Amino acid sequence: MTITQVLLDRLTEEAKSSARLRINMDLRDTTEDGSQRVLHAMEPGTIMPIHRHHASSETIVLLRGRIKWMFFDDDGNKTEVVILDANGEQRILNVERDRWHSLACLESGTVLFECKNGAYHPLEEDEIMEVKKEK
Repeated sequence: MTITQVLLDRLTEEAKSSARLRINMDLRDTTEDGSQRVLHAMEPGTIMPIHRHHASSETIVLLRGRIKWMFFDDDGNKTEVVILDANGEQRILNVERDRWHSLACLESGTVLFECKNGAYHPLEEDEIMEVKKEK
């Protein structure tokens, strides 16, 4: 499979029409494949909870668009912000295992490639941070 602009455009259109404002495309040949290789197309306004991955680090390669990647401590305090820009200097990010993170999509048509070790599993309860909003 070749990942073309036509494919990225199709994924972007699917993300725009999705209630979550994002869509994933699994690039594995079979669900028995022990890795995760996924394209994520997303639009501004998509909501990504603060989360972490116990089983693996993850590597992100931004193919197009812009993303603000945010890191947090165990109390939910933002500790670092990294702006990834497909046309800029920072396009690749490695997120360490168990590091709390989230993102905000900054540009329509944003698509990233993500890879992690191990088979896919939904986030566990202790991998999602519940942030209490102040009144």
